[in-house]
Amino acid sequence: MFLARFRGRIHSARPFLEIARFHSCPAWLAPKLQKFNLADIGEGITECEVISWSVKSHETVQAFDVLCEVQSDKASVEITSPFDGVLKEILVKEGEVAKVGEPLCLIEAEDGEQADPAETTVTEGQPGPAQAASPSTEPTTTPSRDTPSPSAIPRRHHPLDPNKPSGTVHLSSDDALAIPSVRHFAMKNGILDLSKLMPGSGKNGRIERPDVEAYLAASAPRPTSSQPTVTPQGEDLVVELGRTRYGMWKAMVKSLEIPHFGYSTTLDLTELHALLPLINAHIPQQYLPASSQSNVPPLVSPTAVLPNPPSTTPIPGSGQYTKLTYLPILLKTLSRAMSEWPLFRSSITPQTSLSSSSPPPKPTLTIRPGANISIALSTPTGLYTPTIRNVSAQSVYSLASTLKHLSHLGRQVPSGLTPAEMPKRGGTITVSNVGAIGDGDFASPVLVPGGGVAIVAIGRAKWVWDVNRNENGERRLKVGVSWSADHRVVEGAELAAFVETWRGWVENPQRMIADGV
Repeated sequence: MFLARFRGRIHSARPFLEIARFHSCPAWLAPKLQKFNLADIGEGITECEVISWSVKSHETVQAFDVLCEVQSDKASVEITSPFDGVLKEILVKEGEVAKVGEPLCLIEAEDGEQADPAETTVTEGQPGPAQAASPSTEPTTTPSRDTPSPSAIPRRHHPLDPNKPSGTVHLSSDDALAIPSVRHFAMKNGILDLSKLMPGSGKNGRIERPDVEAYLAASAPRPTSSQPTVTPQGEDLVVELGRTRYGMWKAMVKSLEIPHFGYSTTLDLTELHALLPLINAHIPQQYLPASSQSNVPPLVSPTAVLPNPPSTTPIPGSGQYTKLTYLPILLKTLSRAMSEWPLFRSSITPQTSLSSSSPPPKPTLTIRPGANISIALSTPTGLYTPTIRNVSAQSVYSLASTLKHLSHLGRQVPSGLTPAEMPKRGGTITVSNVGAIGDGDFASPVLVPGGGVAIVAIGRAKWVWDVNRNENGERRLKVGVSWSADHRVVEGAELAAFVETWRGWVENPQRMIADGV
């Protein structure tokens, strides 16, 4: 009571102390509005399209919570919050394009959050010079009890979070387990609440694409008329390029800056063709589908001394197969040639921007320790080039599994490829397996900036009658390969000699046995 009377005297006698009461804490503890900018998520990426926001305005977010999902020319990426606080304003709406370095949203960081010096910071509750000089005599406004404070908003828990409170659970779309591509596919088809599909058929109840397709098929109205739909004929239709295809447009325009040197030849696959049945007969069990794995125990167990041997890395179903093709072996032999040629394990070092007055620095090459090879992948959403890193350290079985898994991810709509498969630094050589599509022998591949120092297109293997080996001729299996190299750093003679090194591995696959001993 004494304290209440004391406060009353202070308020009546010295009203300017009411202002001091607002600043009883240090200024750096005041709430701060942080402009959260879109970071650089990949080499050559300058803009992204915001697919969906996971948090609404005035909702509480925690550090590492997913804010939104963006789609670039290469892959879809989830953007997480760097602060604990409240999302005050969304600056880039769903379907709009955000530039790298521009703000996505405003986040009111909690007390103690430090601002990035490069970002614009707005402090709330801190008076300007005029306010500090003139004390205010207006009464203090007390917040309404019916208005919840941002800190009172409960934090959203993940369905598998051990700290999630038990009891009656009201499921929402946020509780559903699904990867971003599945969420986007469901949203595109009008399914805004994924809780209707829970639990899914995936692991731990994860909702998969077949679950969405089954739900759509069950809810689709049956046709009431058997009359076909009439489409107007003879009219032009203007179609806007998709984001991935537009990215290919810009990359091809930039490719005109690179002077190309082309080189074509054929490789003899006869010895490799004879070796392929033996390789296919000994595919390790982890790469075989469950239906092809042998369940008959051996007469003598090789693991009798170790009943529980360490399990190998599990292979996803999308990476399992029953038959190898020539491509993983061609990649393996190509990596052996790259190990002998550091030039083809190198990439042009990106130059940092300097002032216009200083002369540009001399270009340099960055030589990588391993063979990183990109694969040109044609998908329903456009052309992608995922990268297989350190190819020389992988077996042909592992490469075949990786190729099949990348193809599976690329066929998803939107693309399931992520920065894990498409890192900022791509491969130093790109391989395009055009022979798997058509009956062509040769092509003219195009090298784009950031795509390494060379690209090769592999045609379709064909049996031909070769009279160069002996005068009577011989039936041989040959494949055409077409190369394009960056003539700024690769000489024509160097490219031809490198291809001959590759030929020595392809046409004599027994060398890989000796190389592995």
